[in-house]
Amino acid sequence: MVTVVNDHTFDFCETLTDEEDALARAMLERASAKWPLRVMHILAEANGPLRFSRVLERVEGISQKVLTQTLRTLESDGLVTRTLYPQVPPRVEYELTPLGGELLVEVVTLWQWIANRLPDFEAARKKAPQTENASAG
Repeated sequence: MVTVVNDHTFDFCETLTDEEDALARAMLERASAKWPLRVMHILAEANGPLRFSRVLERVEGISQKVLTQTLRTLESDGLVTRTLYPQVPPRVEYELTPLGGELLVEVVTLWQWIANRLPDFEAARKKAPQTENASAG
């Protein structure tokens, strides 16, 4: 079955300024990247604030540096809140914002669709010509 894309599917793109288009593409890239999506998933499952160390424990395979960068980016995009408690030692907690929750709900639909079609992707990859030095160009 082939899905036909309607002539008007991407009409909304025509109304975006160059700056809006760039931001939309950046957010799409962010929403589909490995670490931001995983961190948002962990924060959503927590259903409340989590300390940095708890997030680090739950996001398997991420380094402290990459988690810090990911959380800063998610915070700057309004997807995560960071609360600093001025105590000794300082305590920092992160929580998914309503905007982050909305984004995650939308992404889960795509995520589920992909997961349900993994056999199709695997079959397509087996059919694809295997070339040596595929990255060479």
